[in-house]
Amino acid sequence: MTLATPLAAALLAVATLQPQSPAPAPTAAPPTFAAAARIDSMIDAAMRSHSIPGLSVAVVSGGSLAWTNGYGMADLENFVPARPITVYRLASVSKPITAVAIMQLVERGAIELDAPIQRYVPDYPEKPWPITVRQLLCHQGGIRNWTEDEFVSTRHYSTLSEAIGAFRDDPLVNEPGTRVTYSSFGYTLLGRAIETAGGHGYIEFLRLNILEPAGMDWTRADDVQQIIPNRARGYRLTGGGALLNSPLSDTSNRMPGGGLVGTVEDVGRFAAALQAGTLVKPETLKLMWTPQPTRDRRATGFGYGFVVGRRNGEREIYHSGGQSRVSTLLYMRPDRRLAVVLLTNLEGIGGPLLDLGRQIADLVGR
Repeated sequence: MTLATPLAAALLAVATLQPQSPAPAPTAAPPTFAAAARIDSMIDAAMRSHSIPGLSVAVVSGGSLAWTNGYGMADLENFVPARPITVYRLASVSKPITAVAIMQLVERGAIELDAPIQRYVPDYPEKPWPITVRQLLCHQGGIRNWTEDEFVSTRHYSTLSEAIGAFRDDPLVNEPGTRVTYSSFGYTLLGRAIETAGGHGYIEFLRLNILEPAGMDWTRADDVQQIIPNRARGYRLTGGGALLNSPLSDTSNRMPGGGLVGTVEDVGRFAAALQAGTLVKPETLKLMWTPQPTRDRRATGFGYGFVVGRRNGEREIYHSGGQSRVSTLLYMRPDRRLAVVLLTNLEGIGGPLLDLGRQIADLVGR
């Protein structure tokens, strides 16, 4: 693959130290996947245009994982290629997983959507207005989002209860239900509700009810202190276009909303299991994928854990993510049982990544 400066210069410098390695072969798809060559071309153009060091892709077609591949470098300094089994931070692609866990508990009668969150998180204090589970799922709970300092904080929180302490006493930014205020901290509250209503720690509940049923073997908590095999390094571009290592950031303050790691294969299997009805009932999924209006009936683009819209006359359901080390995307066209997963180790390219995901889905869905 031909990559433009500054990435080309970084790759060339590394190549002088170690021999060139062959690109890894796709691991989960027939080599005759019809759209592979066109997707290769699209990804190559996007990587050159945005100086992306490494990118992994998965395509779900017909409700099953059809094709995966990796491009560029997961680790420039050690010359490690990106592969389908490269582990990236999922960033806010964690939110759909948490939302599915909440809805599993709703199906079991363990959580009520319109109950105040304090029923399940009693250590979160009462506010001037009630905040419901439903409002938190669609970002209408009025909980503030992280600050810039919290976004790159290196403090480690050992429990979700401890993480809630960072914002528990802060005022709401608006009355719940009156407008959308995107909040990863709102999902921290939802993660704690999963623990109290589900009878397990957050990660253990995910393992038993989502990760194992969907076959998501690599997904786990993003712990910066643990050794996680195949973990990608992360990069950012300066204003002048220089490629640098990402700053250290501990995501334990927002694990349910942005603190998981996984592979494109895992996220693709999650999408396939969701569309197949393996994780929640079809009527539950229909509710999750319905845009939730504000109290005064103003339209929004959020369902429960997903952005909901239309493209070329079809439904599109997705969530993107961005944080230190990564930009990520889970993009679905459910009417065609189609999904595209893109995970990259470059920050700040959420818009271009969504454009690329849509282009790939347009191609595969023809």
